[in-house]
Order: sequence, then C-alpha cells, then structure tokens
Amino acid sequence: MQIERNIIRDFVEWKDSPRRKPLLLNGVRQCGKTWALKHFGEEHFADAVDFNFDKDPGLASFFTGACDVRRIISQLSVYCGRKIVPRETLIIFDEIQTCPNALNSLKYFCEDAPEYAVAAAGSLIGLALTAKNKTGFPVGKVDIRELTPCSFDEYLRAVDPVMHEYVKTVPLEPLEEAFCGKLSAYLAEYLAVGGMPAVVTAFLETRDFRIVEQELDSVLQAYEADFSKHINAGDIPKLMRIWHSIPAQFAKENRRFMFGEVRQGARAKDLEDALQWLVGASMVQKVNAVDTPEYPLTAVMEQKTFKLYPSDVGVLRKLARISPEVIVNSLDIFSDFKGRLAENLVLEQFYALGMAPVCYWFNGQGKAEVDFLIQSGNRIVPVEVKSGLNVNAKSLKFYRERYNPQLSIRASMKNLRLERGLLNIPLYLLGELPRFLALAATEIL
Repeated sequence: MQIERNIIRDFVEWKDSPRRKPLLLNGVRQCGKTWALKHFGEEHFADAVDFNFDKDPGLASFFTGACDVRRIISQLSVYCGRKIVPRETLIIFDEIQTCPNALNSLKYFCEDAPEYAVAAAGSLIGLALTAKNKTGFPVGKVDIRELTPCSFDEYLRAVDPVMHEYVKTVPLEPLEEAFCGKLSAYLAEYLAVGGMPAVVTAFLETRDFRIVEQELDSVLQAYEADFSKHINAGDIPKLMRIWHSIPAQFAKENRRFMFGEVRQGARAKDLEDALQWLVGASMVQKVNAVDTPEYPLTAVMEQKTFKLYPSDVGVLRKLARISPEVIVNSLDIFSDFKGRLAENLVLEQFYALGMAPVCYWFNGQGKAEVDFLIQSGNRIVPVEVKSGLNVNAKSLKFYRERYNPQLSIRASMKNLRLERGLLNIPLYLLGELPRFLALAATEIL
C-alpha cells in the first residue's frame, strides 16, 4: 500500500520552475525520502535513475578529480545502462552525505548543466547544514526541502479518502458530531502508529498492533545503528543518554530540557555536541523559548532555554513504553503520558505544513507558559494545546491580556469555532490550519 505524500506537489513546482537548481531533500531516517523521489520520477519524468552511495560505495570513484559534470553523466549513464536525457530523466542521488564529492558536485550541476534534473536525498544532510565549517557544501546552489514523517492529513487520506476530501472543504464552523467521533477515532490510531511510512503501511495492511511494535522497533534500531556508524565511539553514550532521557524530560511538570536530567552533574558543554547531532539528524526538533514575542521569532528566541520533541509521535510513544492499545482503547485518548503526545502531534503538524520556526513563550516570573508561538504573515500567533475536552487555558488567557494578539489558537478535542479572536481547532483538523488562519483573519478584519 502506498501513502500519498503532500511533498510531491512541491516536487512538481520544482520541476517546472525556470530557475530550478538541484533538489536536496533532508529528513529523518525512514521518513520516506527515497520512495517519494522514486515515485515522483516515475510519475513526472520519462525515466528516473537511482544511485545509492551507501549501498554502492564504488560510485564515489566517478566524483574524484576535477568535477566535469558531463563526464560524470556519461559515466553514470554507462554504469546504469540507460541514457540520461536532459529534462526527461530524473537523476536521484540517494544517501549523498556519504560521498562529500558528490554533494559538492551539485554546485557544478547547477552552474554547468542546469538542463539536467538532479534530486539528492540523505538522512544526515542536516548535519552538513548545521556544521560550522560548510566547506564543500553547495551553499546557494541547491533547492533544499525537508520531508517529515507522514502527517495526520496524509494518514487520513490513506485510511478514509472520502472523509479527507470532506475535511478539505469544511467551513470555519462546528462539524457534525458524527464526523467528530469518526475523526477522533482515526486520530487515536495515528497517535498509536505514528507517521513513519513503513509503520503506517504495515498497520493499514494488517490492523495488527503487534506488527506496529515490530516496525517501530526496527526504526529505533536503525536510529541507534546510526549512532555507531556516523559518530565517534566516545560520543555514543552521550547520544544514547539524551535520546532515552526524552520521555522522562517530557513527564516533568516543567518540560524544559535539562542537561542535569541526562546525567547527574552534566553541563551543557558536556552534552551540547551530542544534542546538536540529534537535531542535525532530524531525530528531534528543538523548540526555543521566547520571553518577549516579537517578529521575527528567530531574532528573539533564547538559545539556552528549549524543549526537545521527537520527530514522530509514534516514536515518542514507543520510547515512553506506552502500549498502543492504551491509546486506542482509552475513553480519553490523551489521558496517558499527561497529554504530552498531543503537544508532539501539534508540533509535527506545524513542521509538516512548513510553519517553522516554532517557539514557546514563558513569563520570566513563572506565572504562565504558552505551548507554542508560530508566525502567520508578520503576526505572532500563540498556540495552547489542550489534550482533551477540558480547555481551561490560564496561560493563554494571561498572554492575550498582556499582548492583545489579533488571533490566538487553542488546539484541543473540542469542535471547530472562532470566537472573539480565539480559534479553537480540533487536533484532527490541524492539516487545515493555513486555510483556517486565512478565513479567521478575514472575519477578524
């Protein structure tokens, strides 16, 4: 079973752009990068050729010496036994981060052979993007895209296409209760399964949570195999401690990441490099604090105060050792793990919608804390996440009284409603947030 990915629309726009550069696709391991590029090539090009530098290290020999793009294309064409035709063949370089010369060659594909469509992918490209020394990285010569795990919007389209089509047209007013119940059930499934394509596919084909657990075990094993494959042996214990400390950090009332919780007496300088590796590998999202909400958020975020969220809610559930049946069979699907899964879900949907940067707000005197801040146009929009039907949000009330934002968001399980500048959006409708923001802005003005 195939899961239709929203990013394919971005790929089509890239293909048709007159200013197209080589495409560089980043994303956490096993989120579907290879499948997405191959599917895109099959559907929108006459042919697609795939070269995986991890599986076939010998490919690196084509990229040694002077970077003559036309020589490289000729050699690759002979190697794969198919003619690579400008504008008709999609050239896919997979796991390109394992061959720095190939990564650097994208600069020359951009400058010397723009008629060739080149798309590269890698699980650890984010490490090159965040490295202090970017020597060899084709800065300014690639179009960078980020693929996240499947969003709930994509899951809904796979499990119930008719309901998905309906959701795309709902107005900014409450839904019928029968629809709310059905969507809530689908959301509970998604929280248990997560968004890793192999896990989603296995569940939709079998409806067996034992298979889900096996697939998630495989994902976690692949992650931890990367620790030993790509970093120094001395840093592996630090990475493992941070990675496995995340559920415990989430369970605290104050969910800010504390290095001392990873290892007693540990300081930032002891673990910061390991943390940056996890962020660069897209395994976790780092949400920085903001004291004074101003536009743009990147100018006011605090670097030393932050929270960490795994890139996939299913991975978080598995790390926290919560049974999937507990989520699906509970009358209150957010009662366990203190509703932290709801926060992770919301953040994932923001990233899937391309709504970074995301921060959170806290009052320096400890009186209030709002879960997330996002940017909509040139406005800062506060977002409070409530894990069920209890929507008493004192922190959001405090924020609104202090800063008087035009629009605020409360994500919960209550029905869709806009009232006095407060948009209550059900968690299962977050995929429609950009459309609802536009509608809400019109009504407010």
